Amino acid sequence: MVSVNLEAKKTVDVMIEKADDLNIAVSKLGNGATVIDCGVNVAGSFKAGELYTKVCLGGLADVGISIPGDLSEKFALPSVKIKTDFPAISTLGAQKAGWSVSVGEFFALGSGPARALSLKPAETYEEIDYKDEADIAILTLEADVLPGDDVAAYIADECGVDVANVFLLVAPTASLVGSIQIAGRVVENGTYKMLEFLKFDVKKVVHAAGIAPIAPIDPDGLKAMGKTNDAVLFGGRTYYYVKSEEGDDIAAVAAQLPSSAADGYGKPFFDVFKDAGFDFYQIDKGMFAPAEVVINDLTTGKLYKEGFVNAELLKKSFGVDE
Repeated sequence: MVSVNLEAKKTVDVMIEKADDLNIAVSKLGNGATVIDCGVNVAGSFKAGELYTKVCLGGLADVGISIPGDLSEKFALPSVKIKTDFPAISTLGAQKAGWSVSVGEFFALGSGPARALSLKPAETYEEIDYKDEADIAILTLEADVLPGDDVAAYIADECGVDVANVFLLVAPTASLVGSIQIAGRVVENGTYKMLEFLKFDVKKVVHAAGIAPIAPIDPDGLKAMGKTNDAVLFGGRTYYYVKSEEGDDIAAVAAQLPSSAADGYGKPFFDVFKDAGFDFYQIDKGMFAPAEVVINDLTTGKLYKEGFVNAELLKKSFGVDE
């Protein structure tokens, strides 16, 4: 079976080799682990964002940036494009932010292929029937500070690899690479909702593609989190090619999948978060989904389109003056 860590390592090698051109910084920790700073103490770049996102996806997707990405006739932004022929493995087996890495005072949301070694969370890997057995561990961390030896040692232990074979890529939410990689979750947001909320077998999703605008960079971390999530919720468009089986109601899946189908839909995420007293657990998680969804049922040939791009809410979130 394909290894998300070994596939992602090909992209990590390119990032290390071309670090100067990408405006990123590579360093070795005392215990031999490699840290790649993509936005903490460096500016990063569009290309670094593309490569970082590909690493998140376990190297099993094509990632590009379209300039501009049209959302309406009057509003256009650079957008991230994702294409994958391994939807369940690349998005849920790698990209999903399923590992809360907390070591001492360091905390970060962990995404990427190392999760398939540590099996975080285990139930996801049971549901998609996947586990990696590589001897290297690559994890992307959404954090404002760089990890130290203790973080790398913890990740190595959890993944069962030598700490010298640990590669940690770091980008804050409030950075160019951070904005790009979160927009790059547009396909994953849909597969996550299919599995976790709609209880649909995502192994039946054969191909997937998506596009979402890159949110403007905001130095305020909370506001950056809101804007980057809104880029997908209000501007993301996804396309899923599904091999349905008897008993599958693809029309119902499509109808419930877009963000607009959720009860909590209707305000920019920062406002929703604020209304919830900044308690993430009080938020309707069903709204974490693409704005527009198209499903092609490969068994019947039928095409289902649900949801819509909400340029007005996106403008409100991004603070667009007209």
